Amino acid sequence: MGGLVKQGLAKTESATMKLFDSLIKGETFMSVKYSTPKEYVEKYWTALGKANKPTLHSNTFKYIIYSLLYREGIKPFYTQAKVAFVPNVNFDAMLYNQSAPVSLSLKTSLRERYKQADLEAVALRYIYRRAKSYLLTMDSREAKIQKAKILNGDIMGLDEIIDCNTDDIDRLIANLKSMQFTTSIKIETVEGNLIQ
Repeated sequence: MGGLVKQGLAKTESATMKLFDSLIKGETFMSVKYSTPKEYVEKYWTALGKANKPTLHSNTFKYIIYSLLYREGIKPFYTQAKVAFVPNVNFDAMLYNQSAPVSLSLKTSLRERYKQADLEAVALRYIYRRAKSYLLTMDSREAKIQKAKILNGDIMGLDEIIDCNTDDIDRLIANLKSMQFTTSIKIETVEGNLIQ
């Protein structure tokens, strides 16, 4: 059984999980040594590049971030999360805080994908006004372009685009570590005097 399954970050073994578990020889993600979150991501991303499995990059990137959150003690968090009253959206990662839930959209490259992340962030903020939404990527060139769009107001829902090749990821992780997260509350979609 791989490290992701053992720690509860995945339910079953898949090709992506087996690849992730094999990227750093002789170590599990729990034993990999690193001094900053950026270094952790860099170690795995470099190893993934050497593995030459481009079709698995996107899903493996998600496990890199999930395992980083776990290692940094930022939990509980939900993966492939569905949020009440936000239809047709599966958030890559969601950290629940009653006052300000935090969503993380995880995209290896951006191209047009930032638009989807922005729409999801707008939908989340429509229901949870103080929600925070971050788009994490390995696409430095596009991250720079899209960050300018946030500053210009052309991207409305995302709070920030995090280039995981830079210290952006270190700042985000430090920020998340300063927050308290919990499991979500159960919401009744209709309340009132029930007549059956």
